[in-house]
Amino acid sequence: MTDTLRVLLCTSEAVPFAKTGGLADVSGALPRALAGQGCDVGLMMPAYRSVPRDDLEAVAAVRVPVGPQTHEGRILRGVMPGTTIPVYFVEHPAFFDRPGLYGEGGRDYPDNLERFAFFCRAAVEYIRQAPRRPEIIHCNDWQTALIPVYLTTTHRDLGPIGTLFTIHNLAYQGLFPAEQFGMLGLPPDLYGIDALEYWGQVSLLKGGLRFADLLTTVSERYAEEIQTEEFGCGLEGVLRHRRDRLIGILNGVDYGAWDPAHDPHIPARYSAEDVSAKARCKEHLQREQRLARDPRAPLIGMVTRLADQKGLDLVAAVIEDVMARGAQFVLLGTGDPKYHQLFTRLRGRYRRQMAVTLSFDDSLAHRIEAGADMFLMPSRYEPSGLNQLYSLRYGTVPIVRRTGGLADSITDCTSETLAAGTATGFVFTPYTPDALRQALERALSAFADPAMWRRLQQAGMRADFSWARSAARYVEAYRGAREMLSVSLGTPR
Repeated sequence: MTDTLRVLLCTSEAVPFAKTGGLADVSGALPRALAGQGCDVGLMMPAYRSVPRDDLEAVAAVRVPVGPQTHEGRILRGVMPGTTIPVYFVEHPAFFDRPGLYGEGGRDYPDNLERFAFFCRAAVEYIRQAPRRPEIIHCNDWQTALIPVYLTTTHRDLGPIGTLFTIHNLAYQGLFPAEQFGMLGLPPDLYGIDALEYWGQVSLLKGGLRFADLLTTVSERYAEEIQTEEFGCGLEGVLRHRRDRLIGILNGVDYGAWDPAHDPHIPARYSAEDVSAKARCKEHLQREQRLARDPRAPLIGMVTRLADQKGLDLVAAVIEDVMARGAQFVLLGTGDPKYHQLFTRLRGRYRRQMAVTLSFDDSLAHRIEAGADMFLMPSRYEPSGLNQLYSLRYGTVPIVRRTGGLADSITDCTSETLAAGTATGFVFTPYTPDALRQALERALSAFADPAMWRRLQQAGMRADFSWARSAARYVEAYRGAREMLSVSLGTPR
């Protein structure tokens, strides 16, 4: 047998076709990186309204029972732009031709269990028809968690197909009322504590955790954290039970999209070798955001979902102290109305020091990364994080809490790490306003020393968090899953 791995990555969203969060960035970048590692890779996702239909061809029809009804759909085939990587879209207009991916107006669609049960079973049914079956199916988050369950139970006849299940954020579990379990078409005994039952509800995520051959999550630190009561979201027992099958792989960065040397969204280009044009990016951001145009004022950026998870309560507790130090603050994001109100009120008080944009604007996100001096990520928990990695490449020094992927990617600035040339940011541990305040004080003091600041910038800009490195670890994991499957079947490969 050839050593080329055949991998199908199943996801609920992927750039450039549909996006609500970081999962889409990962799902759009990882297949390209896997192809670069020599994998025969394809992508499968729902055919949402946002997916262009012009260049798609129908390659299969599927009939899928969901509860008492049988739904008919089609598999449409396209390619990822600029590549030959095939993308398989599961089409069912009643389920996926909607304004949102998972809901509208802050509310989930009430039939999400039916929608994603259909997607998972359609994926499995297409594999039955496919001319070449994948050796590994890489599933992501609760929306695809039923695929390992079906392959292990109702669809065992498909033969040996390895499954890898990635947890991007354990807090999103795909929980549904117990009475909806019958919609899934699974044996009744799978609604139990050792399968999909979770405190009287159906947990799709738990199905993926229990039935996949191998589990991964998006940083090594997060793989450890989710086995604890603090971060395990009630599933820490399941994860500890399967800890020999759980590994952490830090997400990578698409440097084709996030590199100040080539970024079309920013007003001036620069690199680690010549960072001087970053000052023009800062001046442009200050002018655009109507801040005082002062090159000496430390400018702190934050691009985030406005939620408690992201440490906004800590920011609220210290931001006025930061303003008193003469710093500037630019915030881009949307989320909890209480934070909309809070930062709108603060902006009114500090109009020449603070700018707040309560929406999502990808181009502005790039300009904040390029124009800010520091980037703030004081998260309560952060499975992987991408903005701290973008910030490193843009010479924007991160200030982060020691959790998840933030702990795995940012080295705290101390006299020792600075002398060794490994310091890349400012890290604090206790989830308290005082701890964040002290980290900000250290960063502001370092900013006042141009030579020290330049060393921090250079160390960060030269760090390599490319997808090639992460993809190589996924290939290793796929091979491990294939070996596990071989051993369990007693058929060496």
